[in-house]
Amino acid sequence: VFSPAQRCTENLLHVLVLLETVGTFALMSYALVYEAGNLVNLPDKRIGFYNFCLWNDTAGELQCLDNQHLQAMGISLLEIALARVCVYTCLVFILFHLVFVLTVNCTGQREGWKMIRTITLIKMIILSGGLGMFLLQTSQWIHPSDFTGGFLALLGTQALLLLQILTATVQQNQHAVDTGLCPYVA
Repeated sequence: VFSPAQRCTENLLHVLVLLETVGTFALMSYALVYEAGNLVNLPDKRIGFYNFCLWNDTAGELQCLDNQHLQAMGISLLEIALARVCVYTCLVFILFHLVFVLTVNCTGQREGWKMIRTITLIKMIILSGGLGMFLLQTSQWIHPSDFTGGFLALLGTQALLLLQILTATVQQNQHAVDTGLCPYVA
């Protein structure tokens, strides 16, 4: 039998993980759908997972480069494609993960917290890997001050994923203490 304080803590952790998951989905949707995957979206430069446009002084306009030009500039198309797959796959994982979090919260499956933490860790690794590959390929043309909302949303997503891992860990440890499975806490 759990005390009211233990139930309150457990319910707060459930709600916190749910809010973190919804926030993660909102940030990823903003970055990849609304911003169309553009990490830099300035009047003289647009660089994203599907765009690589630089200012052409001769033409006086933004010129989007095709794959041949990107390869000539030393950008690996394979790494860019892999970065796209990683980042956009993370968005799909988050959508299905939201359903899983709701299921765990509604059914009270205590074993689900370990899975929530594991899936969130995998999403964080995939997103970090995809973003890292993309930035390594394009860093020559991007200055830190160039980043716009899409990039900031992906950084916010990383922060929320880390917070979700910590919250799921606390929830799992709280359950171990509440049920007496943790012999080290009195």
